[in-house]
Amino acid sequence: MSEKQKVIVICGPTASGKTNLSIELAKTINGEIISADSMQIYKDMDIGTAKPTEEEMQGIKHYLLDFVSPEERYSVAQYKQDAKMAIKEILSKGKTPIIVGGTGLYVDSLIYEIEYNDIEIDENYRKELEEIVEKEGLQKLYEQALKIDPTAMEKISENDKKRIMRVLEIYHSTGKTKTQQELESRRKPVEYDYKVFAINWDRDVLYQRINKRVDIMLEQGLIEEVKDILEKYEKFPTAMQGLGYKEVVQYINGIYTKEEMIEKVKMETRRYAKRQLTWFRKNKNTIWLEGTNDIQNNINIILEGMN
Repeated sequence: MSEKQKVIVICGPTASGKTNLSIELAKTINGEIISADSMQIYKDMDIGTAKPTEEEMQGIKHYLLDFVSPEERYSVAQYKQDAKMAIKEILSKGKTPIIVGGTGLYVDSLIYEIEYNDIEIDENYRKELEEIVEKEGLQKLYEQALKIDPTAMEKISENDKKRIMRVLEIYHSTGKTKTQQELESRRKPVEYDYKVFAINWDRDVLYQRINKRVDIMLEQGLIEEVKDILEKYEKFPTAMQGLGYKEVVQYINGIYTKEEMIEKVKMETRRYAKRQLTWFRKNKNTIWLEGTNDIQNNINIILEGMN
């Protein structure tokens, strides 16, 4: 039996330095990068997603960035298929694939070979759920989801509407819980030898980095970016529900003052980072890298971990 080919994964919370590390690593080992970020897939959304610029990429080829219209839905199942194609392409050139990003579902779909079946969205049921949220609040749906699938809900925050609804929709469409589906879908052998690394920071330092990053995004023109997207697309883009975008839309609509919006983006991003860390800590095979380390130090740890 031939040995499985190696694929490097670099994950971690938002603002932890994944982009810089992965680009330096790719230069060192002749690698190419596949994004595992559910917001950087969207076109026209550059500033608020901290998408690497051409200059930052330093000539390293990146896959799965900037290719989906913000109006479209893009599922984990589609991501897995696209990422697998990119891995094959990179390996066929004799290079090393490096998966980089903070979207836990994207990473897990690959490293655990989870099959996420694309369930048909029942628009009527979704409307029913939306109505419950409007009349009785999101907490009501959270409690329903908790009864149906307590295991899945351990990883979902009480204000994460999208994922709470997903748990209910899966059960409604298939009669199976999300947890049950995932267990059934992990029966396939994993195709590659994934070496998973994650970047860790002291919480206070990470939060400072996040606050600073939000300030930089606003200086770079985040508000203008959101206005342009709202003008360009006829229907309200799905992607505008994303962190940092939704709050700016609320500011544009007069719901928040500018100061309130900035504070809200920072707070929600810090909360998101906390959830990301909890998610990545579940994987016991992850090798943790200290964010305070010199980049070269972390590259050396990755190279040792590859053997």
